[in-house]
Amino acid sequence: MPNPSRYAPTASRVLGVAAAGVLVVSVLSIVPALERAQHAQSVPATTTIALALPPAPVNATAPTEDWRTVQVRSGQTLGSLFADLGLPASAMHRVLQVPEVGQLAARLRIGSELAFDIAPDGSLRGLRFDTDETRRIELAVTEAGIERQIIERPLETRTVVASGEIRSSLFADGARAGLSAPVMNSMVQALQFDIDFAQDLRAGDHFQLVYEELWREGERLRDGGVVAVRFTNQGRTFTALRFERNGNREFFDLDGRPLRKNFLRTPIEFARVTSGFGSRRHPVLNRIRMHRGVDYAAPIGTPIFAAGDGRVTFAGWQSGFGRTVILDHGNGITTLYAHMSRLGAYRVGQRVRQGTTIGYVGMSGLATGPHLHYEFRVRGVHKDPLRVTLPKPEPLKGPLLAEFRRATAPALAQLERIGDVQLAER
Repeated sequence: MPNPSRYAPTASRVLGVAAAGVLVVSVLSIVPALERAQHAQSVPATTTIALALPPAPVNATAPTEDWRTVQVRSGQTLGSLFADLGLPASAMHRVLQVPEVGQLAARLRIGSELAFDIAPDGSLRGLRFDTDETRRIELAVTEAGIERQIIERPLETRTVVASGEIRSSLFADGARAGLSAPVMNSMVQALQFDIDFAQDLRAGDHFQLVYEELWREGERLRDGGVVAVRFTNQGRTFTALRFERNGNREFFDLDGRPLRKNFLRTPIEFARVTSGFGSRRHPVLNRIRMHRGVDYAAPIGTPIFAAGDGRVTFAGWQSGFGRTVILDHGNGITTLYAHMSRLGAYRVGQRVRQGTTIGYVGMSGLATGPHLHYEFRVRGVHKDPLRVTLPKPEPLKGPLLAEFRRATAPALAQLERIGDVQLAER
């Protein structure tokens, strides 16, 4: 890590360099005389003479850095870190004069790393820490004051390809393909409008994926987002390509049509359908009646999302439904979410965005276990949320479509290569 020199050269080092210089001059004056003597004695023209130069004397008292890296544990503060290293509180108060150190002390998090340069006498000579993934602060503590250096650490984005086949579950098979949970979540979010990952997956489904990895100074930091994905589900193939429009990253199909629909097909992640739309025997009342929604079983506390942009028209307790939220999405469409353990932060009259958490799974009201009861209504008429036709958004056009095709061509080519390799292996 770059570190400006803080110490002036000593006199003994200067004398050593000077002595070496005199010796070089002496050698240069000796070599011609040696060559003349060799020619006079008819010795071979090529002769090697090895002269060992004495090393310059080393200043044994020159300070050397001795960085000790510590990782913040639960309950630790900047003061306790200094105390654990045997550093006096006065040293901490000195470095707290630097604004970034004060900010560090206020937001110290578990797992954060700090490095201390500690002199043999136990005094603090330096401190360094990262303010974010791309910037590091390094302090040199001297008698004259504190020297502060900002070190830029740019990130490098690399694209990685992966593929897999569904055998047991999405996450288990994704992990087998070397994918992390965040990458799998990103893939689900890209295709969630076309595939119901809670109930549509089948053994034999397969996927190809192009995603990002973030690297810094030759070290892999973490996974980035999905760039492109192709998923074959029950014989139907869906493709999602990432493209930035109006400063926002969105996913589009091959024709440049946004994959984000006006409504989520399923307003909860990785839940299991336990009761579909239609006539059934009520599990509590034990009589046949119409079930006007879909039930998703999930652990208590699982987030429930707004299926589309809308306004909260009800948030409270409804007989039978327990804690309930109703959203009005305009054009006569409303959605209902029932049996919550607790409501989200939104209240009646407030607007919510699609995907916003509006509550959490519970079993309030008439329920035999934790689940979400979800209803979709069009002008007061209940529709099956799993089968209702959702309107498609308009595709990109003109110059924006041309830019989309140019920007996504490399990722699409990578998907094609993965598919070609898989076909060749079969």
